[in-house]
Amino acid sequence: MADVSASPLATAEIIAVGSELLGTTRIDTNSLFLAGRLAALGIELRSKTVVGDDRARLAAVFASALSRADLVVLTGGLGPTDDDLTRDVVAAALGLEMHEHPAIVAQIASRFARRSLRMPEANRRQAMVPAGALSLDNPNGTAPGLYIEHDGHVVVLLPGPPRELQPMFEALCAGPLLARAGEARLFTEVLFVAGRGESHVEEIAQPRYSGWTRESPPIETTILAMPGQVELHLTHRARDAHAGAARVRAARDELAAALGEDVFSTGGRSMEEVVGAMLADRGLTISAAESCTGGLILSRLTDVPGSSRYVIGGAVAYSNEAKTGLAGVPADLIAAHGAVSEEVAVALAEGIRARTGATLSLGVTGIAGPGGGSPEKPVGTVAIALTGADISSRARLFSFFGGRPQVKFQASQAALDMVRRSLKQ
Repeated sequence: MADVSASPLATAEIIAVGSELLGTTRIDTNSLFLAGRLAALGIELRSKTVVGDDRARLAAVFASALSRADLVVLTGGLGPTDDDLTRDVVAAALGLEMHEHPAIVAQIASRFARRSLRMPEANRRQAMVPAGALSLDNPNGTAPGLYIEHDGHVVVLLPGPPRELQPMFEALCAGPLLARAGEARLFTEVLFVAGRGESHVEEIAQPRYSGWTRESPPIETTILAMPGQVELHLTHRARDAHAGAARVRAARDELAAALGEDVFSTGGRSMEEVVGAMLADRGLTISAAESCTGGLILSRLTDVPGSSRYVIGGAVAYSNEAKTGLAGVPADLIAAHGAVSEEVAVALAEGIRARTGATLSLGVTGIAGPGGGSPEKPVGTVAIALTGADISSRARLFSFFGGRPQVKFQASQAALDMVRRSLKQ
């Protein structure tokens, strides 16, 4: 059990263990979940490290983390094979003897028996527990977790699979970690901005948040540039829950007022969620004729549950012949202005709206790259148009940067943002 008389846990580090995480096919997603749960407890995450299945390297990384943080969380490396080193390395580093727990052996054996299988002897390794450690039950796998209090620090060992790790850590957050977390909590707010670059957002936000950093306790502001949007993350640590939440919310509202309609979300909702809610609230429907985005706009909209209320359908009109056949774009219009033009984007939107009967329709055509560009229309040139029953057709030519996936996403974001801004008027 947690020693509630010990110093509160204020800082944490995460170590993701596994050579596969250093390759190109697997990424560490557990740290995102853990970071969110630690923040809710008011425990500041200071560092995240990925280390391969190497005993000496893992020992060095663990010793370094333990010298800096109150809480060290290790994920992965608790399996039954020889390269699962986390349990052994941590026990050795802390000078703790390990003993086999018969009850854990029985649990693992029972799990195999339920599938009419014999437990391999190798799985006995998972029943080895360092002296004084609390074993954490794993109903979704064979590897139990471990909770260790040592010399004022807390060390948590968790299995790598998310379906095993997450419920295990949730239980810790409601139990021993909550008891050791202290009174202070972290309060966060986030703003999503579209239509402005990172430097333009910084130009507006910096004079405001620079003063907050001098407050006690301060509000920390982080600006992140993402494809198609800029994010502002505000973090504030306070003991008084009401005052802390109110302070960071007031800061969020101040930035939102300064950035105006370029802020499309203050609650973490994606652009497609925001636009979908606006369409649903107004009883509107939408369709799209997409060329360079290849159906990405409608895919994003239909990722939102309940989108059948407002998404009618559309077409991927990639070739010039498809633009004419599926959306009714006149061939002579394409010949006169080029497939990537505001005129063709408008014709795509109007044509697909006539065919679907949607309230609003989008037309998108562009050059996603890496080839196909010209000096007049380089890669990243995208024309987007919006038409509707109660709005005049509007179109704009954009210049996006990045590779093919980035251009496609930015085009879909700009198209959805065009709908959002239209509905706000």
